[in-house]
Amino acid sequence: MSVGIVGYGGYVPRFRIKAEEIARVWGEDGKRMSAGLNVYEKSVPGMDEDAATIAVEAARNAIQHANINPQEIGALYVGSESHPYSVKPTATIVAEAIMATPNLMAADLEFACKAGTAGIQMCMGLVKAEMMKYGMAIGTDTSQGRPGDALEYTASAGGAAYIIGRENLIAEILDTYSFTTDTPDFWRREGAEFPSHGGRFTGAPAYFRHVSSAATKIMERNNLKPDDFTYAVFHQPNGKFPLEVAKKLNFKKEQVELGLLTPYIGNTYSGATPLGLANVLDYACEGDLILATSFGSGAGSDAFVIKVTKDNERRRNPNLLKKYIDYKEYIDYAIYAKFKGKIKGIHLRKD
Repeated sequence: MSVGIVGYGGYVPRFRIKAEEIARVWGEDGKRMSAGLNVYEKSVPGMDEDAATIAVEAARNAIQHANINPQEIGALYVGSESHPYSVKPTATIVAEAIMATPNLMAADLEFACKAGTAGIQMCMGLVKAEMMKYGMAIGTDTSQGRPGDALEYTASAGGAAYIIGRENLIAEILDTYSFTTDTPDFWRREGAEFPSHGGRFTGAPAYFRHVSSAATKIMERNNLKPDDFTYAVFHQPNGKFPLEVAKKLNFKKEQVELGLLTPYIGNTYSGATPLGLANVLDYACEGDLILATSFGSGAGSDAFVIKVTKDNERRRNPNLLKKYIDYKEYIDYAIYAKFKGKIKGIHLRKD
């Protein structure tokens, strides 16, 4: 039984801060940390935006694209590491906002940056088992970075939603494969405001091992090689790692470029791979084969082999991701610190 994507939608806040503006504040240390990341600017959530509002925007765009009745959605999963509440689900907020039926499964997921793709896998299983007609999976984040830390140059905001079903597919998900280990490369303790990371340890034993393993295993299992794919989307914590892992796996740069958004909007964490895939689907044509591989610190990767159908050309998404990427307003570090709540001693938001 075929299962795949019926519709999708993305959202990126309009505010941007340039990497050079962040580096200006932190002087030579800032210039050193930002060098080589291949990130020119990043998105910043507005004062009234969080992971929930971003998820709602993405979900509404996905429903419009799929042209379905939200009452037919039987499961809704929101993956994020910046849920606005520690105890209060984001998924119920989204379900109410899109007027979904109360007779649905709903849950928040957390697995660093791959929680959104984990939601897609869960929806695939439920839909394929015919327990429901549609499932919705969302990856959304307003990621955090300690002031002056390397993460501050990349941690951004954005999200994407996918509606998974069996009919009227714009892309069929042919297979999915996950590779998971206990690798403590990145973490945030309960109550901690900012995450910590293992520096260079986040590279070889974490990102590159998991992404390479998941991508290699799924290609082997399906008797595919890099040249068989039109596009490849790899998790993008910066603009450098995806190009390096693509080269290691023998993918060409032109296969990766369309889905590589981090240089222009930063690392949207749980939204990174889903947004990269959304930008590819905005332009992909019938028969195009896509390899999408996420990564979540801690650590694991989910890989997908996706084949685009003729319906993707017949009913193009009216809300191209490009409009959110191009519609931007630059802010300086002071406004950025205000929006991100980094200025202490004043209360900017109501609980």
